[in-house]
Amino acid sequence: MKKSFLARIPSWALALLTLFGATIVMFGIGEGLGPYVKIKGNIGEEIPYIIYGIVVAVCCYFIVKKNPSSIWYVPIICNVIGIIAAIIEPNFWITPMWIPICGGFVLSIIASIIGARKGRKFILD
Repeated sequence: MKKSFLARIPSWALALLTLFGATIVMFGIGEGLGPYVKIKGNIGEEIPYIIYGIVVAVCCYFIVKKNPSSIWYVPIICNVIGIIAAIIEPNFWITPMWIPICGGFVLSIIASIIGARKGRKFILD
């Protein structure tokens, strides 16, 4: 049986594709939706980060399910933008934007753990 194109790509490369793709989606939604959604202040600015976290978590699940040993680096690569923002941005922890970014990181770690468990079970079966 012939493997699909994505099945042959290593986990680190899929994590980089996730990073770039989710970032493009986040900025696209942020620029397109942000100015129009004004619910309780500026929630339109937080929606793209929430969607980014969900997209990254789903991708982490599938990547780690395919290769359970990649659990150590896939969530870090996929969330490197949030990690860099937390280190470099001086006002990161003062503004409420740290909540969806850190929440997405935690969600991707949980999804990776679930994916690794499912992947191991699939390998053993």
